[in-house]
Formats: sequence, C-alpha cells, structure tokens
Amino acid sequence: MDVIGSQLVAGVSIGSVLLLVAIGLSLTFGQMGVINMAHGEFIMAGAYTAYVVQQILGDAGLSLLVALPVAFAVGGALGALLEQLLVRHMYHRPLDTLLATFGVSLVLQQLARDIFGAPAVDVRTPSWLQGNVEVLGTVVPWTRLFILGVVVVAVGGLALLLTTTALGRRIRAVVLNRQLAETSGISTRATDRLTFVIGSGLAGVAGVVLTLVGSTGPTLGTGYIVDAFLVVVAGGIGQIRGAVLAAFGLGLLQAFVELSTTASIAKFLILVIVVAFLQVRPQGLFTVRTRSLA
Repeated sequence: MDVIGSQLVAGVSIGSVLLLVAIGLSLTFGQMGVINMAHGEFIMAGAYTAYVVQQILGDAGLSLLVALPVAFAVGGALGALLEQLLVRHMYHRPLDTLLATFGVSLVLQQLARDIFGAPAVDVRTPSWLQGNVEVLGTVVPWTRLFILGVVVVAVGGLALLLTTTALGRRIRAVVLNRQLAETSGISTRATDRLTFVIGSGLAGVAGVVLTLVGSTGPTLGTGYIVDAFLVVVAGGIGQIRGAVLAAFGLGLLQAFVELSTTASIAKFLILVIVVAFLQVRPQGLFTVRTRSLA
C-alpha cells in the first residue's frame, strides 16, 4: 500500500507539471491550428523572469508571488509579438508554423545565453515552501503541492474565462465554426490574437513554477515541449478537459512504469503507448463537436 500511495502521489505530481506546461499550448493549438515550437522558450522566459524578479526584490517568498503575474505578462507579450510578426501569416498551415517557430525557439535560446550566460541559474525556494508533508503515507515536498495549487487556479480560471465571459464565448464560437463566427460579426483576428496571448502567458506562469523543480537554463523548455504536445494530442486538440485527463493519466502511467524501469525507458514506453492510442482514436480522448455541414 505504501508503494502504491507513493506512486499515486508521484503520478499526480508529474501530471500537474505536464498539465501546466501543456494547457496554454492546448488552447492555441486547438483554436488556430498553430504548432508553436517556441512554446518551450516562453516557459524558459517565465523561469528567467522569476530569476530576475528575485534578484531585484531579494525576498524569495515575495518574489515568487510577484513573478507569477509578471511572467504571465512577459509570456503574453512574447506571444503577441510572435503572433503579430509571424504566426498570423501562417494560420492553418501547421507545418509552416512548426518550422518557423522552431527557428524562433533557437533564436530565443541564443538570446537567453547572451543575456544570462550558458550555465544554469537557480531560483531560491521561499522558506514557506521548504520542508515536506505526509500524504497517503508518502512524504511530499510543499513545492509540489504549491505546483498543484497553481495548476488548479490556472485551469479553473481558464474554464471560467471560456464559460462565463464574452471573450470565452467568442473563443468557443471560433473553435466550433470560424466562418460562421465571422459572419456573426465576431472578429476572429482579434480573438486569435488574445487567445495566443493567454496561451503564451500561461507558458510564462509554468516557467515560474518549474523553478521550484530544478535549475533554469536556456534549454529549459526543450525538455518539456514534447511532453506538452503528447498531452495535447492525447487529450484531443483544443480540449481543456482532455488535456487535464491526459496529463494526469500520463503522469500516473509514468510513475508506475518507473517502478520496474528507469525514467528514460518509462518516457519511451509512454510515447509508444500514446502513438498506439492515437492509431485507435486519432482524435484523442475528446473532439470538438462542430455545427459545420462539411
């Protein structure tokens, strides 16, 4: 029972990280069909934002709380710039966006090296997040519970945005039927821009939280971008509830597979499982139900 409880806690911990890095990507990919390979670098920018804010404020506890909204703004600004200069010219051309944003990701990595240097930097953990708590007979760091809390707030806030606000209704209308939304007077151009800003801002928030897990370096986002895409395609393109289920499902699967293997083998096996799943259900766990007659 102790082993099962330990792996359950580990799986939820892994799943919360996966969901946080993938939720913004799910939103933009689902609406605009854009494969944003620079999403990982927006995560990296959020992590460096936490580092800079801590250098300015000094207080680790205060700087973490300040860095969350600041990183959202930084990630959103980078997303707005990328969308305006590049992505808007490539809507519905996913392969072109993949190549173009991959080039942008390399530029951003080099820019980070030029500004902060190649060696990784560390962000101090606040004193109120140091230590552990026992959950299901397993010792869990407070930092992991904080990450889970941020995930709950981010997903809950996004769900409220999509279901209770005018912007959310416009986003859902564009996802369901872009042409009909346009004829109804919705500015799909403005909706796409705001959606990309929100998705990129969430990537910045993910970067701040990841500073509690490990060091921050120019290639931080590279280690998470593949996992993020796995969550998005397994959950269903643009399906937030699918991303939630896929993230925690893959997290639990990885935790239990690692019991008898290594972490690298577990990641390989999960990739194989996801590919096999997509052969049976290519639309993922959930799919968008449209009113299109096509």
